[in-house]
Amino acid sequence: MSEQMVAVAGGVIGGALFLIFIGIAIYLLWKTLCLSPAYEELFNSVTPRHSDATINDLTSIQQTSGPHPNNSSRTKSVPFIIPPKFLGQNWVDVKNGERIQEDCEPYVAPEFLPRSSFYSLGSINPDLYKFPEDGSEADFPEGNIGRLWFAVEYEQEAERLLVALVKARNLCFPSESCNPFVKIFLLPDERRYLQSKIKRKTLNPQFDEHFLFQVSSKTLNQRTLKFSVYHVDKLKKHHLLGQVLFPLKNEMPTGESKVVIWRDLEAENLEPPSEYGDVQFSLSYNDYLGRLTVVVLRAKGLQVHEDRGMVCSVYVKVSLMNHNKFIKCKKTAAVLGTTSPVYNETFSFKVDQAELDTASLSLLLLQNMEGDKSHLLGRVVVGPFMYTRGRELEHWNEMLNKPKELVKRWHVLSSSST
Repeated sequence: MSEQMVAVAGGVIGGALFLIFIGIAIYLLWKTLCLSPAYEELFNSVTPRHSDATINDLTSIQQTSGPHPNNSSRTKSVPFIIPPKFLGQNWVDVKNGERIQEDCEPYVAPEFLPRSSFYSLGSINPDLYKFPEDGSEADFPEGNIGRLWFAVEYEQEAERLLVALVKARNLCFPSESCNPFVKIFLLPDERRYLQSKIKRKTLNPQFDEHFLFQVSSKTLNQRTLKFSVYHVDKLKKHHLLGQVLFPLKNEMPTGESKVVIWRDLEAENLEPPSEYGDVQFSLSYNDYLGRLTVVVLRAKGLQVHEDRGMVCSVYVKVSLMNHNKFIKCKKTAAVLGTTSPVYNETFSFKVDQAELDTASLSLLLLQNMEGDKSHLLGRVVVGPFMYTRGRELEHWNEMLNKPKELVKRWHVLSSSST
């Protein structure tokens, strides 16, 4: 009897072990067939739902070759694979919606912006670039708030704009605990930008970073690079230290060598635009050559007319007057699609020194309309006491007191009736 009980118990235990073995085998087979891919393939129809901000950013740049296919006739899209190093990164949220990264993290553009045209390419090799030998790291003029070194290259066939951010020096900050970084915009688009890494506790940061903008050669002359240098404090708030505007029309370097150029930082103009807008330009007079030079830099806050189907197109007309009689005029190229155009165009006029008391300059900002018509947005006149007062007179007199030196100022535009 006991032998029969032992046999029954052995059979039960053997059956249980057999069932467990079958279950483990089924589980391993299912795992092998269904969970073998290391990463998830994402397509346009999938909306990222991950809580991690980095995964949101990366999955939003997936692409397909056309509209989403039906289940019956699906054409396979090119998958986008999330690299493991981007998973689980710690991002610190800031009150103004921006994110600050640690120094080791690569930059990813804000999640509300398309990624198709803006890329961070990582570090550069400084040995590949030709640096200016002009003592620019030691010769800082009075009132300088910082200086930025960078290189710009445009690849015509690929329509790629490559920007190398090299370094900044002599940043104006109350202490050595400055944590600078740079945002790079391609104006007139001020919604999208690329950002450098943050450098800790330095007034002379070395960036050595490379960025790429995809931009058509047809619109390149209308674009301007804007470098905004910020300090980020312990509360993750951004403080603007200065900015550089680099119009691509007149300042694109030529030749195959990667030439590093530098520009001094400018303080942001915090004054709100006037009723008709403002214009910034520089004046210089060379008494030896009898040459009056005008550099039309930029405008802001223009009250343009918005017509459906028409792109805003604004240019500046510079006229030389003598005894209120027209002598000569020159025009800038029209800048499209912005109420704050950047020109950076230089014009020269022949003016004898004896004529400076009766000569004046008139700057008109005009918007191209349908056909050959143009609409006056505002005007400003600079000249001697005979024609001007206030800031316009001060600008003219400062030009005369500083011969051969460019004197830059903002001016308020007035209507044609004033």
